[in-house]
Amino acid sequence: MACWRALPPLARPTHTWRVSELPSGTVTFLFTDIEGSTRLTQRLGAESLVLERHNAILLDAIRGNDGVDFGSEGDAVFSAFASAQRAVAAAVQAQRAVAAEPWPADAALRVRMGLHTGEGQVAGDSYVGLDVHRVARITSAGHGGQVLLSGPTRMLVEGSLPGGTALRDMGEHRLKDLSRPEQLSMLVIDGLPSAFPPLRTLDVVPNNLPTQLTTFLGRQRELEEAGDLLRDARLLTLTGPGGSGKTRLSLQLAAEASDLFHDGVYFVPLGTIGEPSLVLPTIAQAMGLPDPRGRALDHLAEHLAEKRVLLVLDNFEQVLEAAPDVGELLQRLPGVAVLVTSRSPLRIYGEQEYPVPPLAVPDPRHLPDLEGISQYASVALFIERAMGVQPGFRVDVSNAPAIAEICARLDGLPLAIELAAARVRVLTPQAIMSRLDHRLSLLAGGSRNVPERQQTLRGAIDWSHDLLEPRDRVAFARFSAFSGGASEKAFAAVVLADWPPDAGPAPEALEALASLLDNSLVRQDTGGDQPRFRMLETIREYAAERLADAEPEPATRLRHAEHYLGLAEWAAERLFSEEQRSSLDTLERDHDNLRAAIEFAVEQGRAELALRLVSATWRFWQMRGYLTEADERARRALALPDAASHPQALLQTLDAAGGIAYWQGDLARARDLYQQEQDLAHELADDRREAQAIYNRSMTYNLESDSVEAADLAQQALAKYRSLGDRHGEGLAQWAYLNALAFQGEVAEGTAVAADTVAIFRDVGDRFMLAWALYTQSLTRIQARDLEGARVSLKEALQIFQETHDLSGYALVLDGFASVDWLAGDEDRAMRIAGAAAAIQDVSGVGLAQRNRRYAQFFPADLLDRAPLADAYTEGQRLSLEEAVALVTGSS
Repeated sequence: MACWRALPPLARPTHTWRVSELPSGTVTFLFTDIEGSTRLTQRLGAESLVLERHNAILLDAIRGNDGVDFGSEGDAVFSAFASAQRAVAAAVQAQRAVAAEPWPADAALRVRMGLHTGEGQVAGDSYVGLDVHRVARITSAGHGGQVLLSGPTRMLVEGSLPGGTALRDMGEHRLKDLSRPEQLSMLVIDGLPSAFPPLRTLDVVPNNLPTQLTTFLGRQRELEEAGDLLRDARLLTLTGPGGSGKTRLSLQLAAEASDLFHDGVYFVPLGTIGEPSLVLPTIAQAMGLPDPRGRALDHLAEHLAEKRVLLVLDNFEQVLEAAPDVGELLQRLPGVAVLVTSRSPLRIYGEQEYPVPPLAVPDPRHLPDLEGISQYASVALFIERAMGVQPGFRVDVSNAPAIAEICARLDGLPLAIELAAARVRVLTPQAIMSRLDHRLSLLAGGSRNVPERQQTLRGAIDWSHDLLEPRDRVAFARFSAFSGGASEKAFAAVVLADWPPDAGPAPEALEALASLLDNSLVRQDTGGDQPRFRMLETIREYAAERLADAEPEPATRLRHAEHYLGLAEWAAERLFSEEQRSSLDTLERDHDNLRAAIEFAVEQGRAELALRLVSATWRFWQMRGYLTEADERARRALALPDAASHPQALLQTLDAAGGIAYWQGDLARARDLYQQEQDLAHELADDRREAQAIYNRSMTYNLESDSVEAADLAQQALAKYRSLGDRHGEGLAQWAYLNALAFQGEVAEGTAVAADTVAIFRDVGDRFMLAWALYTQSLTRIQARDLEGARVSLKEALQIFQETHDLSGYALVLDGFASVDWLAGDEDRAMRIAGAAAAIQDVSGVGLAQRNRRYAQFFPADLLDRAPLADAYTEGQRLSLEEAVALVTGSS
């Protein structure tokens, strides 16, 4: 199939078949396509004798093996078989005949073929459904002369192949329809070529394009037009109202264009990012690039120099102030292209805007026949989504006019059509049409200050909303407070609390969620242990407007923020226990909700709420590699005018902000914040917090090589903690003192203090600090050149960090293993481990490793002028986290 071309919703049959003649139930589809057909057609013309002969060969093979040729497009032929074995026999016959044909010298044909077995969903004189589109994508992954089979087809035929053929396993591949990976096999035919280039799938190019659960329908013209624009313009913005299909079109466009960007295609969702300053760091994070540490533009420019990459920035409308950053990025990186979806253009130099039109709709006044109606992309979308909620749904002469009318009245907007199709579960298309007709007439005079199509979309959602019972309307509006979805428990706490009496009795959580699911206003994610529920962003915006109308005071958003404060504080209490990993994972799942809660608190000037959220969340940010974001959020919370009125919350946030700066390696800022914490704690007569601040300050001096000041402060903190009877605090102060001893080279005393510190943290059950004490103990053992002892300490520390997926811990412990291997004389492995550690440090934002390498006098960056060591270091940088861990544990 030619580049950019998607399978049309339903293809025109090459022969008029009665519905009863089309195979149904389990059907094997055979699709064929001439490689390089566009060039061939341009040279020979669409009506050439060569193409006629090609068609004759294919139809002879299809019909001669009991197949039905139900559609074609140009040179592509679509056929179906009741028997998978007969479909394979047809493919073999056709390929042999094509190979044997004496084509003109300048017009030799090479035909690629795909076979897939699935459900034959008949609509009119053709087929619809996921399996039809699946076989089209399998075909497009191959090369001229190649026959590819899906896993289901292989299972049916591998024991009964035609003579002179065999199957070759091609492995699992992600096709360009962005659906689940497909296990592909190639049919090897004796006497015909069997060596081909790699398959044309998404696996060829690095990418993070998300898997899609539904078929991409229609949009062939848009893919061709936008694809041509993307070839020439380096900034292409797909514009249109919410629900017009911008995101899905951008993903498909990126998949189709992936061959043009050999260094990667990266999808960057911005729907939950409210601050323009976070756009570039979010791009870096989506690509797995190092933490930008406040210099995101330079960082991206360094890492993407000389690379050919496509960035897909989704939902840009809420961060339009970041448009100049995108423009500068493009100026500095000639090999990078950006595909944006936004309700508004970016309005920067070099931008090519492409307004995403609605899906094609039929004219209700001049309806074509059944087959003709099904050719419209909007109708095909309605049919497939209706089949998704009611598998037995079929288009016939009685309901086809109503379906066409629904699509036309909804202006072909995908979201509106999907909402309407969801009603097929309980209503006929005729009933849907009559209700929709009334609602659209009522809402024809919408706001004049929004685009016309947005008024139509608003009408479609209004219609769905107005069908809800009063209590469902309340739940719908309140659900908009969630960002990134919610658990059932969170839904009950935020949505069902303080239930308004005029909405009737408060429903049970599952009952209310089931109603919203049935109305396609909420979607369910089932990837984890517990289901989560989320709204499409367009629907969420509409629901938020309803909530604002119902609540002049933001009561639900306040409950939302307070609920996630409770969650964050609950998790924070468990971050240094055996529940650390599960607590971190809980916060990761609800990170977007935590962001929304902090944003609300800052916007509303609720200083105590903002401060407590930051102080409860900062360790999660540190352990999971969000230090840049953590720093910005801490600064905004501390800057609130009313912050000083909440001294206890301020005290905790100064500690958090100091910790964030410390882990970023900004020791001057960390020390300043810790000094503020100490002064405030002293003013409040909070001895425990004052001891904590003194301990914190000690650690900053340790890392700046002032071991005398570090040791003095550690001893001050130790005295305070002992006076308080705080065994855990005593361990912290001893750990700080241990770091000072390590720098001073006091090996004997350091060995004793290390053992005591490790014992304290084992005794109090703080596995987080136990891991760090073990890490520092390894540094002391490295100084003593007790390399096996150092390995033992590092191995136990690594095991703890593995349990919690603590990136900061991974980074430094791996660096410790590298130092041990270097001293042991294994320079190659030391450099590989050091490269892996450096990659993790860059991603996580940790800036402390360099200071700890002094104990082994091992500085990898200074050794990169030695080619073998540089190669090993580069190899290590390419290792995955799992591969790096396997490398060091295998050496232990």
